[in-house]
Amino acid sequence: QVQLVESGGGLVQPGGSLSLSCAASGSMFSILTMGWYRQAPGKQRELVAHVYYSDGSTYYADSVKGRFTISRDNAKRTVYLQMNSLRPEDTADYYCNAQAVLSASGNEYAYWGQGTQVTVSS
Repeated sequence: QVQLVESGGGLVQPGGSLSLSCAASGSMFSILTMGWYRQAPGKQRELVAHVYYSDGSTYYADSVKGRFTISRDNAKRTVYLQMNSLRPEDTADYYCNAQAVLSASGNEYAYWGQGTQVTVSS
């Protein structure tokens, strides 16, 4: 019903920047929030940032505050993550997430992208 298509990711040097994007496709759904999670080897998946679609309010994990910026385009159903001052500790698989309500049922579901690798290394 809902698919998330990510773009971006790659290798960047410490202190560098990288931008990720994620577009939601499908029909008969409304987005409540979109955001980004990440998972490093041996660690649990953690929330990095999300944005509430109705008013643009945001949440950031303490580890990325002041360095990452999340934004959204309501019309395009797309969320972006601008990552600055990247550190080796930011290395992980990054997953796009959407909380969406299906029009047919009125139920809320979580959807996930395929993941994109971000590697911060010199």
